[in-house]
Formats: sequence, C-alpha cells, structure tokens
Amino acid sequence: MARSFVLWLHGLDDSGPANEHIKALFTSSEFRNTVWSFPSAPPIPVTCNNGAITPSWFDIHEIPVTTDSTKDENGVLKAVKHVHAMLDKELAAGTNPNNVFVCGESQGGALTLASVLLYPRTLGGGAIFSGWVPFNSSIIEQIPPGSKKLMTGLTCWGLVVHADTHSVVAWYG
Repeated sequence: MARSFVLWLHGLDDSGPANEHIKALFTSSEFRNTVWSFPSAPPIPVTCNNGAITPSWFDIHEIPVTTDSTKDENGVLKAVKHVHAMLDKELAAGTNPNNVFVCGESQGGALTLASVLLYPRTLGGGAIFSGWVPFNSSIIEQIPPGSKKLMTGLTCWGLVVHADTHSVVAWYG
C-alpha cells in the first residue's frame, strides 16, 4: 500500500499537538501507511485579540469572521508559502501528490482552502471544517488553471463542512 500524507492545520490560538488525537479516529487499514503532520502556527499579534500574541497562521480582524470581514491577504499568502514548503518536503520524500491531503478547522480550514487552491500541483484533496474564504478576488489570478478547473465543479477534490453553532466563523446558509 502506498504511503499517504495528511497535513492538519489547527484554528486560532490552538496548536498542532493539541489536535493529534484526531488521527486516532482513523483506524481503518487504509490509514496504516499514513503519515500525519500537526504543525503549530507561529505566535503573532492578532487584531481580534486586541493585538495579543497568540498562535495564528495569519491575522484575524474580528470574531465572528463574516464575508465582510477585513482579510489579511499578505498574511494568508505568507502562511500558504509555509504550507507549500511542508507539502514540497513530503513530495520530495516520495509521496505521490494524489496521496496528499490538507485538512483544517476554522482558521486552519481557511488556510487549507488557500493552500490547496494555490498549490501548483493537484493534490489528493482537502477538507475544510468551519473555515472561510480568506482572500478577496485579487488572489484569484494566482490560482493555477488546474485549481480553477476544480472550482468550476468539473471535478471534486474535497469536503467542506460547517457547524451552525461555530462561534468564530459566522454561518451563512
């Protein structure tokens, strides 16, 4: 069985190690050769926390995050480069891109969306749990043609779910 890789991105003010229990939910034999990675976001000043330094992939200006919230596109792109470096390292180790999955919750879900769409190679998939679109239309030009094809519904690459009681990301349904 080929090796697979799951990169799990946590939400605001959380850590990678605090999310490692998630891999215990995947006990099927298909996950026997799966390598899991739970990186932690760097500590940065976060506007919605009155500038307090907290683990965050990029700045969040307000909670709950809504479609009208100010977006930290430069911070998102910096975080995407960090995620892409982790993915590049895994592919260089010999993992087939079709066996690479990026998943995240809340802020990590938003980063998952941006990272998968902006990655120059097609990955196995992405899963977004209570995330949001962390960029405006200005980043759309940077999305590779293959990922734009995914956005048009010609193929399906992932899972997007949202809790209607999530207190950080507003639900519009």
